[in-house]
Parts: sequence; C-alpha cells; structure tokens
Amino acid sequence: MIKKNLFRAKKFNIQTLKFTVFLLFFQLRRLFFPRHDKPTVLVQYELHRLVTAPTKMTKQYTRLLLSLTLLAGLGFGTQAYAQTSSPAACPATLNYSIARLQDEVPQNLCQYAGKVILAVNTASYCGFTSQYEGLEQLYAKYKDRGLVVLGFASNDFGQQEPGANKEIAEFCHNTYGVKFPMFAKSSVIGPNINPFYKSLMANGATTPKWNFHKILLDRICKFV
Repeated sequence: MIKKNLFRAKKFNIQTLKFTVFLLFFQLRRLFFPRHDKPTVLVQYELHRLVTAPTKMTKQYTRLLLSLTLLAGLGFGTQAYAQTSSPAACPATLNYSIARLQDEVPQNLCQYAGKVILAVNTASYCGFTSQYEGLEQLYAKYKDRGLVVLGFASNDFGQQEPGANKEIAEFCHNTYGVKFPMFAKSSVIGPNINPFYKSLMANGATTPKWNFHKILLDRICKFV
C-alpha cells in the first residue's frame, strides 16, 4: 500500500510539473511576443526547449517557473510591447545608483525602466550557484524582447559570497559565462540593505530567505 501511494504521489508531481511547464511556455509567448507578431515555428521550438530542458528541479527553480507564469498571465496588451523612441519614465523603485560588480562604477537602475526585471541575490558558494547557467540562458533568449536579469552579489546567507567584487565577477564570467548585469556585493536584508532592495521590501516584496531568491517586476515595475 505504501509503495502504491508513493507511486501515485510521484506520478502526480510529474503531471503537475508538466502542466506548469506547459503554462509557462504558453504564457511566456504572450509576455515576450506581441499579439501582432506571432513567433515563428523555430522560435516556438527554442522557447519550448528552454523551459523543458533537463534541470535539477529545486524548490527555488519551481518557484521561478510559477512566478514567470503568473507574471505572463497578467495579460499585457499590445501597447506594453510597443517600441517607442522616447525612454520610459523612471519609477521610484529604480531611481537608485548601485555599483557595478566588475569595476564598481555606479550604475543608475533607471536604465532598466520599461523592462521586465528579474532581480536575484547571488552567491558563489551556494548549492544554488549553478542557477547562474539557467539565468544566463533566460537572459540571452529574451533580452531583445525586454527581459533583464539583475544579479546582486550578497554575503548575507551562510557567508557564501566571501570574495572581493573582482573575484566574484571573474568567477561568474569564467564558470558560467554570465553576461547579464551584476552589481557589487551588498546586503539584501538587515540594517545595511542596499537602497534598491530596501525599496522593494517597502513596497511589499517578499524578503529573501536565502541565496538566489527571485523578485520579478513587470514593465511598469509592479512585482508579483
């Protein structure tokens, strides 16, 4: 009886995962492709391959799939995809400057206004560090459609990001080929929290409990 119940539970989890992946595939098309610009068969295949590629299904990865599905399900209209010559107004949430990881040059986050933003607090010696690879794939595939992944190196959890900024930058590039924007090591919780994360928390975002926590914001900087 126990073996039978375990088989049923495993079968249910697999079916649930398949259904989630199907929803993500369908909804991501709506988010990143205008209604008047349906993706070609090749692009549909690439998108399907990305979200169904074999991966270690950690709880955080599953949450990312669900979060992306929820965001895409908000039903952005055609105007949300429209390319305009005038830059998007900078929302207060992004109106901060944070040092870039590679050279510590301040970067104004307003440059990402009007994009879909996936903010992630990262660490080099975490069990989730391999997620860099998936995050870079996601960024590479959809950056031209308005997605940007923002990585914030942090030593807040388990002291798993002990290195200097240059060391972290070299690790990310050499090990995982990270090209999405990364920012200098800072706190994402506590009294020394960086201003961007402080703003997110003040507006109701879920406080990170560990490394590689994802916060997803739509094109008007509303988060889910």
